[in-house]
Amino acid sequence: MSPRRKLFIRAFVVFCLLVGIVFGSTAVNLARIQLVDSEQYKKQAEKNQLHDTEISAERGIIYDANGTVLAKSASVWKVYIKPSEIENEDFKNDLCRKLSAIIGVDFDDIKEKADRNKYAYLVLKRQVEFEEKERVAEFLTQYYSYTVTSVNKKGETVTSEKKIYYSSAIGIDPDVKRYYPYGTLAANVIGFTGTDDVGRLGVELKYDTTLTGTPGRIITAQNGKSDVMSREYETVYDPVQGTSLVLTIDEVIQRYLEDSLEQVYVDSKGVGAYGVVMDVDTGAILAMASMGNFDLNTPQSLTDEEEEALYKEYPDEEERAKARNELLYAKWRNFIVSDSYEPGSVFKIITAAAAVEENVLSDNFSYNCTGKIKVADRTIKCHDRDGHGSQDLKHGLMNSCNPLFITVGQALGKEKFFEYFEAFGFTEKTGIDLPAEPTPVAGVNYHAYDSMGLVELSSSSFGQSFQVTPIQMVTAISAVANGGYLMTPYVVARQIDANGNVISETQPNIRRQVISEETSAEIADMMEGVVTSGTGKNAYVSGYRVAGKTGTSQKLGSDGEYVASFGCFAPANDPEIAVLILVDEPEGQINGGQICTPVAAQVVEKTLEYMGVERQYNDKELEKLDTLTPSLVSKETEEAVSLLEEKGFEVKIVGEGETVISQMPAYNQPVPQNGIIVLYTENNFERVTVEVPDLTQMTLSMANKYALSAGLNIKISGNALNEGEIISYSQSIEPGETVEYGSTVTVYFKSNTGVSDFA
Repeated sequence: MSPRRKLFIRAFVVFCLLVGIVFGSTAVNLARIQLVDSEQYKKQAEKNQLHDTEISAERGIIYDANGTVLAKSASVWKVYIKPSEIENEDFKNDLCRKLSAIIGVDFDDIKEKADRNKYAYLVLKRQVEFEEKERVAEFLTQYYSYTVTSVNKKGETVTSEKKIYYSSAIGIDPDVKRYYPYGTLAANVIGFTGTDDVGRLGVELKYDTTLTGTPGRIITAQNGKSDVMSREYETVYDPVQGTSLVLTIDEVIQRYLEDSLEQVYVDSKGVGAYGVVMDVDTGAILAMASMGNFDLNTPQSLTDEEEEALYKEYPDEEERAKARNELLYAKWRNFIVSDSYEPGSVFKIITAAAAVEENVLSDNFSYNCTGKIKVADRTIKCHDRDGHGSQDLKHGLMNSCNPLFITVGQALGKEKFFEYFEAFGFTEKTGIDLPAEPTPVAGVNYHAYDSMGLVELSSSSFGQSFQVTPIQMVTAISAVANGGYLMTPYVVARQIDANGNVISETQPNIRRQVISEETSAEIADMMEGVVTSGTGKNAYVSGYRVAGKTGTSQKLGSDGEYVASFGCFAPANDPEIAVLILVDEPEGQINGGQICTPVAAQVVEKTLEYMGVERQYNDKELEKLDTLTPSLVSKETEEAVSLLEEKGFEVKIVGEGETVISQMPAYNQPVPQNGIIVLYTENNFERVTVEVPDLTQMTLSMANKYALSAGLNIKISGNALNEGEIISYSQSIEPGETVEYGSTVTVYFKSNTGVSDFA
């Protein structure tokens, strides 16, 4: 074979090998693409061919116990930009500048996203309201025009106008926003969501997964230029709303609590005022509030006064931002659940219950209080420096006597005291379905059993030297009220679907029985004495038997800072609700018996009335009871006057007619005995009006005298058992307001004598 032919054959073989390798590798690649990686490439193709937009799902609705909407999602929009579609730099700058003015987002922020040209979809603003969305929609119909200069085939310079529609780079998608119709109401309980629609606080956070719905999608075909094609290629998957919640919180009772707390918060100048109302039989929370408050619709906002104070105190921007966040977190924090405090004398309820249950005191137990007691190497004083003298357990509770309760605690002994401390739930979480409940830590929040000596036992027995959370305390008070059953508190009653069908319902949970029903009844009787004759007398409510205990505790490690408190339940003979009121660091009056009891009285009275609990008056209360106005319209004037004077009313006649045309107060309205009734005897006669005087800082008789002289009736609210001691501190109608002659003004009274439990 010739050398030339051999060379040809070799070249052919090499060529065949090369072709085989190329086609072989191509075949292998095709097999890998079609058989192994087919799904990956299919998804990539779909991604290029389809435009997938997520539709945010509405969160479940949050209702109060009566079906009132407390939190609801509504349809809004989000504005997005498509950076990968923007090629012209001048167009980009023009777009960013104009859009910034429309949606209120900083130019630099929009420009930063517009420059990220590898992205096809970046959100510029969420939760855009309708009017703003319409302005954006109008903007999308407009275009940017610019001149392009080019040279044609003839070598001539040609200019032409080009248009780029803003809609090529900007779009609008559906979004949702959370609304809170009542703003500040139950803010710390309900909580709020962030701009990402994720719960940040309260129920919104605790039940975030439950409330969150399933997002929907809009899938549309797009061409090679990534432009969306016609709607015939569009597929829509509707979002599914999240599960809704029905709370145990009653909007009406919540308002009663918040209104009363707001007043004491302002008057006491404390750093906070807090309260909770619990159903003693179930553990359901009917109301829970913290003051100062914030608006759930604008949780990041501070008042103008707060902002101004921050600017004055923190000139440095970074320090000011830090201080601002701390102030916001303090507002958001649910004190009732998340913070601990020294319970003070309210805890004496627990010590007394343990002593009665264990029968450690003799039937004729008596203790002589001299104003102080020696414990180991120290002397502990009573708030009454002169001493209470001889008293039994009931009067020791009524007088809030520290030495007596130290003696009771020592009689119980370390083992039994700690046993009941544990049993009433002070060493564990309550299990309430709200976030951020801390776990009590031995040696930090309370004295560990192993390290509890005589001094620690003694101080603990009257509520000092340890801390509890308010939710622990009110749960323990409820156990004393309901026959000894420690309940798990809760705020969510039911979970329901979009059609109102119940998905799940919370059942009351008894954690354990702590004391017997007999002990419960005995302690209730003692606590009622605290309100009728002891330091809690300002919690008295006519017709409702209130059982309670005052507390005033010095904050651990503080220099003269106190927490005033009052815990109670009512009616004492058949408890329905437990109430705990606290004021943190009050100024001026610091005792719970001075500032917390009137708040509790208002909340108890209004709540029990609202719940339809019938009043049961004793003989003394019946003597002072308001009377209902008779029907006088259409009666002869002389007959009406005679009837009223027989009943002891003061009568004012307006007009010279012989028949009563109208009356003030109207028929069947409560009027104090010897009150004023106005009779109008002529049609279209001008109503008589008066200016309301200042009726505060007066005794009962003085306030009544001033009101009558002004032509007004007064309704007495608050402590009316000890008339010689009580002073008015508030009124329902502001001084200086003009009202109709014969109107009724509610005047609130309290005593400042014999209500102190701390000195």
